[in-house]
Amino acid sequence: MSVDVIVAVSWNAEKNALGLAHEILRKYRPHIVFRQELTGAGADGGRALYAEANALGLFPFMASVHEGRSKNPVGVMIDLDLFEVVARTDHDLPWKPICHVQVRRKGLPRTLHLGSSHLCHFDPTLRAVEARRATTIADHNRTVLMGLDGNSYGHRRRDEISKRLRVRMIKDRVHVQHRTIKRFGRRVLDTRPSEILTGGRRPVFIDLGHYAGTVLGQRRALTPTASLRRTDQGPPQRIDWMLSTPDLVPALLSFEVIDDQDVRKRSDHGLTIGRFHGGRFDHVMSTPG
Repeated sequence: MSVDVIVAVSWNAEKNALGLAHEILRKYRPHIVFRQELTGAGADGGRALYAEANALGLFPFMASVHEGRSKNPVGVMIDLDLFEVVARTDHDLPWKPICHVQVRRKGLPRTLHLGSSHLCHFDPTLRAVEARRATTIADHNRTVLMGLDGNSYGHRRRDEISKRLRVRMIKDRVHVQHRTIKRFGRRVLDTRPSEILTGGRRPVFIDLGHYAGTVLGQRRALTPTASLRRTDQGPPQRIDWMLSTPDLVPALLSFEVIDDQDVRKRSDHGLTIGRFHGGRFDHVMSTPG
C-alpha cells in the first residue's frame, strides 16, 4: 500500500489523559504513535490500551510495568495496513523500560526500529544511562524513529525559541535537583541526554524538531512542549523530542508541536507530529538491512 505522507505522532498524555488521548490523536490520522504515560492501560487485560488503539485504527505495544518502579509505561502503536511486525523488545532499565518495536513497510526489505522512551524524571545520572541505552537501538547501521519525553533540555540552547531558562528561575527546589547538574562547580541545566543522542559531528540521531526549525525554516517546530501548566518550573521548554537516524531525515516534510486548549485539557505536554514524504520514506526502506 503506497501512501503520500506518513504521519508519526509522539505524546506524553499525562496519566493517560484519563483514557481519552485518542479523541485528540485521531484528528491527525497517524500511522505511528509513540506514547508516554500509558497509566493503567494494561489493567483488565489491556482494555484501555486496546480501546485507544482501536479508536485510532492501529495495533498497540506497551512496555512492561515492574513492581517498585514507574507505573506509567510507554508504548508504540502502528498501522498494520502499512507495516508488518518483525519483533518487539523491552529494553529494561532501572526506572522505565524503552518499548522497541521492529517493523517493515509491506513489500520492502529494510527493518525500521521504532522506540518510545520516557527518561527518568528525578535522576540526571540515570537519564544519561537511559540515553546511552537508546543509542544501542541504532547500532549496526539500523534505521530508527523514536519519540520520547526527555525530561531535560536540548543542548543547542541558542536555537530554541522558548523563553530563556535560568536555574534561578526554577522556584520548585525539588525540580532544581531533578533537572540540573554540576559542571565546573556551577549548577546548570541538564542537557546531557540531548548531547548523547544528537550531539557531535556524527550524531547517532537527528532531533527532527531542531532540524525542521533550523534547516527547513519551520521555526514553530521549536515550540516549547512542557510544562504547559506549572509556573514554578520556569517558562515552558522543548523537552519532548522525536528523533531519527540520519538516513531518514531527507524524508521529513514537516514537524509540528500541538499545544492548543484541547491538548492542555488532557496533558501538561504538547504533542509532536512528524510528517514524512511517503516515496522518500519508502526509498530508505527499500535498502536491505
